[in-house]
Amino acid sequence: MPGRWVPPPALAGFLVLLLVMFGVSYGIGSAVGPVAPGMYSGTRSGDGTGSGDQDGGGMDDMHSGGRR
Repeated sequence: MPGRWVPPPALAGFLVLLLVMFGVSYGIGSAVGPVAPGMYSGTRSGDGTGSGDQDGGGMDDMHSGGRR
């Protein structure tokens, strides 16, 4: 009867540590919020001088706190 394969303890510990680190960094990131809210993910069109159209991703009222 062949034995069951078990990962080495160092590998299992590394994977658990990696999972904990990702969880902690995700928690900190969601608590802090966006790092650079002025950055846009849209594309620019035009001659490259910055006068092109920008897509703000539907967040046009972002700087007024959402109140109208």
